[in-house]
Amino acid sequence: MLDANVKNQLKTYLQNLKRPVELVVSADDSSKAKELTSLAQDIVDSSELVSVTYQDGKRTPSMSVINPQNGTNITFAGLPMGHEFTSLVLALLHSGGHPIKLDAQIIEQIRQLPGEFHFETYVSLSCQTCPEVIQALNMMAAINPNITNVMIDGALFQEEVTERNIMSVPSVFLNGEAFSVGAISVVEVLNKLDKNAAGRQAEQLNKKSAFDMLVVGGGPAGAAAAIYSARKGLNTGIVADKFGGQVAETVGIENFISVSKTEGPKLVANLEAHVKDYEVDIMANQRALSLAKNGLFDVTLESGATLSSKTVLLATGARWREMNVPGEKEYRGKGVAYCPHCDGPLFKGKRVAVIGGGNSGIEAAIDLANIVEHVTVLEFDSKLRADEVLQRKAKSMGNITIITQAQTTEVKGDGTRVSSLVYTDRASGESKEVILAGIFVQIGLVPNTEWLKGVVDMTPRGEIIVDERGQTSIPGVFAAGDVTHTPYKQIIIAMGSGATASLGAFDYLIRHSEETDVKAA
Repeated sequence: MLDANVKNQLKTYLQNLKRPVELVVSADDSSKAKELTSLAQDIVDSSELVSVTYQDGKRTPSMSVINPQNGTNITFAGLPMGHEFTSLVLALLHSGGHPIKLDAQIIEQIRQLPGEFHFETYVSLSCQTCPEVIQALNMMAAINPNITNVMIDGALFQEEVTERNIMSVPSVFLNGEAFSVGAISVVEVLNKLDKNAAGRQAEQLNKKSAFDMLVVGGGPAGAAAAIYSARKGLNTGIVADKFGGQVAETVGIENFISVSKTEGPKLVANLEAHVKDYEVDIMANQRALSLAKNGLFDVTLESGATLSSKTVLLATGARWREMNVPGEKEYRGKGVAYCPHCDGPLFKGKRVAVIGGGNSGIEAAIDLANIVEHVTVLEFDSKLRADEVLQRKAKSMGNITIITQAQTTEVKGDGTRVSSLVYTDRASGESKEVILAGIFVQIGLVPNTEWLKGVVDMTPRGEIIVDERGQTSIPGVFAAGDVTHTPYKQIIIAMGSGATASLGAFDYLIRHSEETDVKAA
């Protein structure tokens, strides 16, 4: 199953096992089951602490990773390859006693959760976000034997996906009921299970002393800013909803200079690891609500906590732009999607549409055309905006139809899932309808600045206006990355602007040392 190189790597990783791990495999005569059986044997061959037994299970093929010492159980229904192979390796390590990289306080909170929690998480093996969710739930399952998690390959268990009307991944069910869709972290899961958790977190945050620089946002711009700030000897904090931002949902990255090719989750992991090389206070799963100046700058969070800082650097990034038409919100996750790599496999053999004719839209259409029956691309303008090489590729594929001058006006469905899309032909004014099962929206980004309206100067598009040093209209408040009015939204540009704004903030602190009482490093 595994090639020699991967086997050697696996054997090296499994040397970290400290206690026995048992694999329980449920298999039949299907090709996937045979591959899973082969994978299980490769794992057993890689460590003397791993054993395997075979028995009938609820789902076939499936493999459970069990710690016989404390009874923890993590199950993979399907073949955990692709992005989920890392999830499997981590499940083996955590079940085998390798330390879990969570704060001791979080581990104890998981251990003390009352009740039983049976999670089922539906994924696609091409989904960039899914491993993050699987690994979060698996860590919890490895800590508390009353918590179990089953990773279910949606493409393989299509009948379950149809029965539960799952049209977006990762989709998490708890004790048989829908729990969440999309990215969710350990802390967010705990906040939903333990209603007092958010309040306790807010209490801890309120006790923190003022920072020299507080970065709001954990994407490439925020990470670069924090690193530059910490290297200058400043007391630096990062507060973010999640680390990585939009990059975490990016599949292939081939324009990050000096790195020929990488993937979003890998780059995000490297960014976070680099930030943690310095004394940066990372406060994740927190969303900013307001910014005010009361001597120092105060950033109030949705949790109710308030953080103070002598300077603030805004790097809240951007999110997918929505169509804002009737039916879009109603059918989000029920056929309306924003990540073709995550949700595309759920529409295998079906007809879908891609909204947007830029690079992201045409790239999505090309990828989807290899999975679905047919792709209809709808572009508002009279011509596509994608690179010529992408246009040629799309036009060469027999199952892609491109319609320009098309204004989407409505998403229709039967109450549970999308059934069609209505658009207006801008050339003729005629309303037309396309019968389909899925709609992938790829029409650009919207800056995350709603909470800053009336506070700092912005463009009509809601982008923060900054000067050459990254400073906003408020002295001492800086901004960087996709949230600003920079014309090019690129990872490498965001990082550069983060460094620029951080150095600008450092320069501000030096020149206003009497006001801020900061000693230059």
